[in-house]
Amino acid sequence: MSGRKQKPFKITVTHIGVYLSLILFLLPFLWMILASFKTQVQILNTENIFSITANLDNYISVFEEYAFLKFIINSFIVGILSTFFGLVLGLPAAYAIAKYKQEGLGLLILVARIVPGISFLIPWFIIFSRMQLIDTYTALILSHMLVTMPFIVWVMIPFFEGLPSALEESARIDGCTIPSAFIRIILPISGPGIITSTILAFIFSWNNFMFSIILAGEKTKTLPIAVFNFLSYSEINWGGLMAASVIITAPVLILALFAQRYIIAGLTGGSVKG
Repeated sequence: MSGRKQKPFKITVTHIGVYLSLILFLLPFLWMILASFKTQVQILNTENIFSITANLDNYISVFEEYAFLKFIINSFIVGILSTFFGLVLGLPAAYAIAKYKQEGLGLLILVARIVPGISFLIPWFIIFSRMQLIDTYTALILSHMLVTMPFIVWVMIPFFEGLPSALEESARIDGCTIPSAFIRIILPISGPGIITSTILAFIFSWNNFMFSIILAGEKTKTLPIAVFNFLSYSEINWGGLMAASVIITAPVLILALFAQRYIIAGLTGGSVKG
């Protein structure tokens, strides 16, 4: 009897938690979208914060006055290449840790992920300054790999651990070496995990602020840094800032929505198979 009473209570509490989470997430996001279509005066008027207007001036201004297209291209270049090289190095490392118990390597990569990124910032800045790589894609891609590669490794370890060892053993019996078995057998059946780690690593790189603000310059400035163009000592261009925020958020949001099935499968794949 008590169990039957507790069940509706748990469901109610769960629903309340879900709705509160949705409100906390969606309300600021909805306000940001609506504000991106308003004038400065309308945004600062708090009486009708959820009113709808159809003013595209902020978006036009973002691209015509602030050259936002260049920042979008920079973010795509850095995000795609840092994710690609993170996969090239991270997938073999994750497989070695999962199958050959390379705990030392796993711990080293985990430390790189746990230590605050600012700890690496000064050494990176000194090294890249000596090599005259400040304000280059090379510096940004290498620094962003400090974010993408450990994440890829730690998403893929449980996924590789869930794969049966017989797959590699069968490939070895058929004449494959360890690298060829990894490339020809293991990687093709690890699609959900690879897609998940790729998408999330790209999102982390896309949103990275700390490395870009120090290592980027006018030629390689990325989107999170470009929002400073809307802030000045005298005022904040709220309309432009909100339009820029929507533009920054839209690609990763669309990517996550289209790939949500793979993300869920990839994040739960290791636990299910394990």
